Amino acid sequence: MYIKVLKTKEDYSQALNRLDKIFHTPIDSIEGDEAELLSVLIEKYEDEHYPIEAPDPIEAIKFRMEQINMTKKELAEVIGYKSRVSEIFSHKRKLTLKMIRNLHDKLKIPYESLIANY
Repeated sequence: MYIKVLKTKEDYSQALNRLDKIFHTPIDSIEGDEAELLSVLIEKYEDEHYPIEAPDPIEAIKFRMEQINMTKKELAEVIGYKSRVSEIFSHKRKLTLKMIRNLHDKLKIPYESLIANY
């Protein structure tokens, strides 16, 4: 087992290929240890080179609505008026603290997603 820090795209690609080959090996084996180490190295490389930014609050709301098959009319019951939904989705109005609390409590959207700048 030879493990090294992933510094280039080639290193990253080789690590992904190796992990693909040993992914389903038993955890308590040498290959299992290698797979765990490669996973950590790959995650670190991806965090540095391919960061995923959090969605803006409106996209987080739309995503959650899609997950639970919620309509805009149902969302209006959570945040107030139906016209507010349109204003918020078109970025004409910002979320209020009360709306953020309701969205968190009723839709289980994390506060961090709702308070981000947009």
